[in-house]
Amino acid sequence: MDNLDKKILSLLAVDGRMTVKDIAQHISLTSPAVSERIRRMEREGIIAGYTVVFGDVRRTHIDALISVSIPHDDRRKFLEMVENLSNVRQCMHVTGSYSYIIRVSCVDMHELEHLINEFQMMGQTSTQIILSSPVENKLAIQD
Repeated sequence: MDNLDKKILSLLAVDGRMTVKDIAQHISLTSPAVSERIRRMEREGIIAGYTVVFGDVRRTHIDALISVSIPHDDRRKFLEMVENLSNVRQCMHVTGSYSYIIRVSCVDMHELEHLINEFQMMGQTSTQIILSSPVENKLAIQD
């Protein structure tokens, strides 16, 4: 990945809907050259996908981070359970006191409590409710 690729990624990180023509103008390349670079970075997994980031939609749900300590022998069963829960947004395997941190989005406190109870049947938990996200999708591209 060279400096032009990094510039393309930086522009897409700010505006994922930026046209190839606009990117080409910003970095002084032709549109076909930019298109090929983007396709290559997608093939190589550097660009893994594009997403929608919701703006200030009035919160009708509760987002939380649930840390769970799972015994090694139960991890496969736990991950199968997590994959099938519709309110799980992300599951990260981490170091430290807990095995996993799960980001969830629940419609209300009752649903969150039920989910925490399910996780507690597998291991110890600690839950943090997300109040806001002052910094999101910050992309740091290293030189």
